[in-house]
Formats: sequence, C-alpha cells, structure tokens
Amino acid sequence: MSMSAARPAEDEQPVQAYDVVVVGAGFAGMYMLHRLRGLGLSARVFEQGSGVGGTWYWNRYPGARCDIESMQYSYSFSDDLQQEWDWSERYAPQPEILAYANHVADRFDLRSDIQFDTRVERAEFDERANTWKVATSDGKAVTAKFVVLATGCLSNARMPDIEGLDRFKGKVYHTGEWPHEPIDFSGQRVAVIGTGSSAIQAVPVIAEQAKRLTVFQRTANFSVPAQNGPLSAERRDWFRKNYPDVRRFAREVSRNGIYTTQPDRSALDDGDNERRARYESGWQHGGVVFMAVYNDVLLNKAANDTAADFVRGKIAEIVKDPAKAKLLQPDSHPIGTKRICVDTGYFATFNLPNVELVDIRDNPIEAITENAVRVAGKDYEADALVLATGFDAMTGSVAKIDIVGRERQTLNGKWAEGPRTYLGLMTAGFPNLFIITGPGSPSVLSNMIVSIEQHVDWIADCLVHMRDKGLATIEATKQAEDKWVEHVNEVAHNTLYPQANSWYMGANIPGKPRIFMPYIGGVPVYRQKCDEVAANGYEGFAMAAAAQRQTAAAS
Repeated sequence: MSMSAARPAEDEQPVQAYDVVVVGAGFAGMYMLHRLRGLGLSARVFEQGSGVGGTWYWNRYPGARCDIESMQYSYSFSDDLQQEWDWSERYAPQPEILAYANHVADRFDLRSDIQFDTRVERAEFDERANTWKVATSDGKAVTAKFVVLATGCLSNARMPDIEGLDRFKGKVYHTGEWPHEPIDFSGQRVAVIGTGSSAIQAVPVIAEQAKRLTVFQRTANFSVPAQNGPLSAERRDWFRKNYPDVRRFAREVSRNGIYTTQPDRSALDDGDNERRARYESGWQHGGVVFMAVYNDVLLNKAANDTAADFVRGKIAEIVKDPAKAKLLQPDSHPIGTKRICVDTGYFATFNLPNVELVDIRDNPIEAITENAVRVAGKDYEADALVLATGFDAMTGSVAKIDIVGRERQTLNGKWAEGPRTYLGLMTAGFPNLFIITGPGSPSVLSNMIVSIEQHVDWIADCLVHMRDKGLATIEATKQAEDKWVEHVNEVAHNTLYPQANSWYMGANIPGKPRIFMPYIGGVPVYRQKCDEVAANGYEGFAMAAAAQRQTAAAS
C-alpha cells in the first residue's frame, strides 16, 4: 500500500498530509520519529512545549532527578550514542537529562519534523478515507494515516481544588509546570503542599534556601536513599563494555527493565538478623532496587511488612523528634504499592529548625488566604506556595485531546469508566491510533525507556507489515481488548498493589474510576506476549485493505 494520506473531501480546503502524526516530543516521540524516518514514512510531531524532553522539559523543580541509574535511563537503539554520552552522576539531575534529550534531537536532526509550542486539540477518524484529521492549537489541521500518542504517563500536572487558591497574593508554583528560570526562595516563607515523589526531591533543596518551610502532608510516603554521587570512569566504562548484556537482561530477564541482582528467596526464608542485614545492604546501595532484596515483597503482606518495618525504623533513627518521625512513617499502604520514592536527605530535612511538618490527613486544608494556608483554624503564613500535587497519570494527557473514532465515539466517553486497551497499544473503535506506554502496559512499573523502545519498535514493525501486505487499517477487536483488561486486573489483584490509593489506580483524581492501569506481569512476559501477537498475524487486531469495509472490529 501507499501510505500517503488520502485527498481531502471536495468541500474541504487542501491540508498537509502525512503518513504519521506523533503527539509529543519526549523520549517516546523522538524515538518514534527516528524509526518512522528510517522506514521512509513522512511524519510530523506536535509538541506543546518549546523544546524536546517531555517530562524532563516540564519538571524543572528543585532537586528533580531520575530514580533509575543514568547508565540505564538512556536509549539503547544507537551504540554510538551509548558510547559517546558522558553522564556525570549515578542518578542524573533534570538539567542533564534534558541536555541528553537535546543532544539526541540534534544528533539525529529531529527538530526539522517537530512543531513546537503546538497542542493537538482534536483528532477525528474519517471512516471513508481511513485517515485521521488532526486539529492543532495554531488553528490549522493536517491529515494522517496513523496517529501515535507519545503523550507521556506523567505529563499532565494536577492542580488541587483548594478553596481560596486564586486569592493567594504570593507566587504559586506547581512542580510539574516549573518556571524555566531559576527560583530563589532565600528569605521567604514557603509552603509545600504534598509529599509525593516531587516533594520528596524538592523539600531538601528548598529547605536550604527558605527562611521557613512548612510541609503539608496528607499521606506519608515510603522513600529510600538514592546514595547518589559522581559516576566514576570505571563504572561508565563497565556499562559501555557490557551494554549488550545489560540491555538484553533489562528486556528479557528483569521484571522492571532494570539491570540488577535478581532475588532468589522470600523475605520469610531468612531469620531476623539475616533479613535486617540484607535490607541494610539494599539501603546502603540505594535506589529502587531496595524493593528487589526479596522476591515476594509485593506479593505477600507478611513479607511486605518486614520491608515496611525496616524503613519505618530507619525514619525513626533519622528524624530526631519522635512526633515528627511518627507522622513521617507511612501506615496507610504496603511499601512499594505506591511507586517507591528515592531521596537525598529528605527525612533529615525535618531535623532543621526552619522546617515544620503539618499533618492534614485528619484536618484537611480549610482554605488558602491571601498570605497563608489555613488548617484547623490556624494560619501558616507563606510568601510562596509549591504545589507538589502530582499528575493525572497515565490517561490525563490523552484526555485533554478530543479524540473521535468510529461512529463518532469519543475516547473520553469510552474511557469514562476507566481506560480500556489491548496490550496498552490500541483501543477498540479507534483504528490506526497507537499509544506508547499506554494503560495496560508495564510503563510506569518499569524503566520507561526500555518500555518506550519496545513499543516504538513494535509499532514500527506493524507499519512495515501493513505496508508489505497492502493494509490500510488496524484496530484492536473488542474481544481481545476485553480479555486483556481482564488479564491486567487479574494479575494486579494477585499482588498487594491495589491495596494503595495510588495514581496507579487513578485514586489521586476525584471522580476518576478506580482501575489498575499499568500491567504488572513484568517486562519480559509482556514483551513475549507482544511478540507472539505479531508472530500470529497480529492476533486480536482486525486489519483491512483500503477497499474493504471493516466490520470485524465490532465483533
């Protein structure tokens, strides 16, 4: 088949036609564009920011840093790229990751096909022409045979609904939409609302500057130390030399796409002393691999309690004030069922004389006044507010686009009771619409770049298959989608994850349906399932040639 888009209808003005429109120029959108070019397909990327980098373009808050080691949080598709880029720290800070994204964009000359400062506002499928009409914020429209949503899992900042927020006279910042120029909090009274991952990274840095820092905590979170530091030349060289094995392990062995030691025993197999020694070793090593000390911490509540108790004990050791320590010890969810946080000095920050912790679990914030945050009738004065209130995760960025599929069904309408996909890649009723790391795929439970590359490669291979076979449309069948959603939920409920009110479940967004969104079966299992689907002629997808009237997808 020719993948050039069909001509517009007689009553429409001619519009630019592409083979593929990609939404978003983060790590997913950039690699997708690179692969599409390699296939000889015409592509246009629309990015609402002024530059590449996605999450790392927007999240510039103090202390922003990756929680996966730099040498692994990087592309694997180009060995030259792997060998030439020098990471400076074990866990790269945001400016360095953004510099890496810009290096990739320049190295592969990607910018010429990216339109910045442009939001995709609407995408509507034309069933007669088998094309998508894509309308953008600059008032223009293009057509494309395929649309790929590379909108990111954590890119839609959630503004809290707090009475009086609009009356506050000082500066208001959201960690997910931080200004691009440096902010100096010296001499200011700063209020941080929220204690999730971004707050846990930002609080120690803000505390160094602020005259007074007040942290408002609804839910205490588990966090482990990053044990960050400069990346030695020896460590860099080891990775570069062993990248083939490291990448293979991440894709085919490791559940979360991270190269690390695989646990071989239950937490209940060891006695108290041996278990404590193992946890201590994980704590001193640092990072999310603490959760991989044993193989059943996320499956068995008794095993989970041993890890949770260890971390709570560490918090009690670090925080000198017993009352503060008690508030900071999580007790509302099993450890790891919300993404484990990785910090640099978070708990120790609460020992500083200029830092106050306010518990709002039982006494929520009543209002924001012109110069204070009011809790239980008491005003905590502030010159600046930092809203670390998270994201409408997994689906929020997709929901901002008015997507219309077959028979004028909207994606927001279809997903009103929770997102439904087949393999996290497509959703029934929306032909030729691909999602990178969508709900129903490992995504946020994995090294995101490992999952991004797998999805992009699968989509690229699928487009080649369609071109070779003269096919015009591909669509998930409702039957395959229903079976996959059932499988995703069944696997999740065999773990402890659903016990937490987390953004994995959409629980941080009022009114959002509670459904476990990521696929917890692990990267290797998921990858194998995707490969089998493709090998079996794209089983579970209905495909049709241009002249055919597609009806199979409705079955």
